[in-house]
Amino acid sequence: MPNRLGLALVANKLAVGTTLALKAIRNGSAKLVLLASDASEATIKNITDKAKFYNVPVVMKYDTLTLSKPIGRKNIKVISILDEGFKKMYL
Repeated sequence: MPNRLGLALVANKLAVGTTLALKAIRNGSAKLVLLASDASEATIKNITDKAKFYNVPVVMKYDTLTLSKPIGRKNIKVISILDEGFKKMYL
């Protein structure tokens, strides 16, 4: 499934990185958050607390490499999906 992240990125339906993901959660555009299972405890707490407050589901079944490789970046820990259709692929 993570290989479809590249398609979502080209479609401009992702917020990549902790800062942009948090912004998407706060402004209501995040439909789902993909959080790397090997992210730091602080990042996990920060993202999960914010997502819980704003009622955004979080999926933690992928590691950093699995999230980073399909979008051609390195060391990505957090991705917010901004589209219901792409969200359904990961739930």
